[in-house]
Amino acid sequence: MTTDRTIPTRRTLLKAGAAVSLTGLVSGGVFAAGSDKPEKEDIKIGFIPLTDCASVVMASVLGFDKKYGIRIVLSKESSWASVRDKLVNGELDAAHVLYGLLYGVQMGVGGARKDMAVLMNLNHNGQAITLSKKVADKGGVDGASLARLMQTDKRDYSFAQTFPTGTHAMWLYYWLATYGINPLKDAKVITVPPPQMVANMRVGNMDGFCVGEPWNHRAIVDGVGITAATTQDIWKDHPEKTLGTTLEWAKKYPNSARALIAAVLEASKWIDAGLVNKSRMAATIADKAYVNTSVDVINQRILGRYQNGMGKTWDDPNYMKFYNDGAVNYPYLSDGMWFLTQHKRWGLLKTEPDYLATATSVNQIGLYTEAAAMAKVSVPTSPLRTVKMLDGTVWDGKHPQAYADSFKIKA
Repeated sequence: MTTDRTIPTRRTLLKAGAAVSLTGLVSGGVFAAGSDKPEKEDIKIGFIPLTDCASVVMASVLGFDKKYGIRIVLSKESSWASVRDKLVNGELDAAHVLYGLLYGVQMGVGGARKDMAVLMNLNHNGQAITLSKKVADKGGVDGASLARLMQTDKRDYSFAQTFPTGTHAMWLYYWLATYGINPLKDAKVITVPPPQMVANMRVGNMDGFCVGEPWNHRAIVDGVGITAATTQDIWKDHPEKTLGTTLEWAKKYPNSARALIAAVLEASKWIDAGLVNKSRMAATIADKAYVNTSVDVINQRILGRYQNGMGKTWDDPNYMKFYNDGAVNYPYLSDGMWFLTQHKRWGLLKTEPDYLATATSVNQIGLYTEAAAMAKVSVPTSPLRTVKMLDGTVWDGKHPQAYADSFKIKA
């Protein structure tokens, strides 16, 4: 990952090919010509009850929104499909939303096509893959042992993710395929909203699931599942939820969009500032208005204190991060393109997309960079980053078609 972060000039952004977000708002100063007053002051933001909604919630609770002349109106949603529909039809102005969901809508996969916008990334890491106690008791406790069990104890296996084009589906598929399990042929994959995962596992509806916290830890506390892998095992510092909206909204209300990004950046910085803030955040979002669970289900894993439900405990340095000196929040073009490569890999996209053009359209680097300057947050010098995946493959965003075609297990 790039560690050299500076506030770039317009020239360096253009040189990196990053400033051409389709808002057309890049200018020599922080704002485009005209008033910087938010065009829309009340901004309705949808969220799903997950730990990683925290920066959006805390931006409202702590009043960072007011600092930038807006008011965040939070709307608790029941499923990712609901978030998608309300974003598309304008019921929500923006949302805490799965990265891959926005790209699915952009490409017309699994619903009507609409131009979408990633305003910023909200968090890195902090999801997990849970296997049922029934599977664990038979020896399926990680990827390799699950693959062996599925070969020796043959039956229909069922795994759940939260949305067909979303991050959890892609982490689950990638993890299974790494161990030789074809998710499309060797198992049944179902879609279940995050807050319903544990209840469905309890009644035997699935052998495993991939979801955000706190629901993996909750499965352990409730005695119904074990943690087989964390998503940071699959990709260290992977992108996860975004602050998303439609491109139409971002173009219509650019000042509001900048103010919103800046407010959430301030909240992200606040959360990651130390233990006291993280503990307060956990206590806040555990409330029934937000995640609706006990504080202890949330606060362990946000501090990197993990247990797998079978007696193993460890401190994970790659726990859920909301800021990390701005590295979390920058909407890297290569992150967006990665989801397109996986959508192509698994047959969600039937034809080859224009990877770079799509990511440049969706990821609002121009807006983000201006908002980051407002919040005094540094940005990377390149819109691409290099990462190494669980299976040893390297992704740098430079040859997306070859990367998408390179996998042995695919649709």
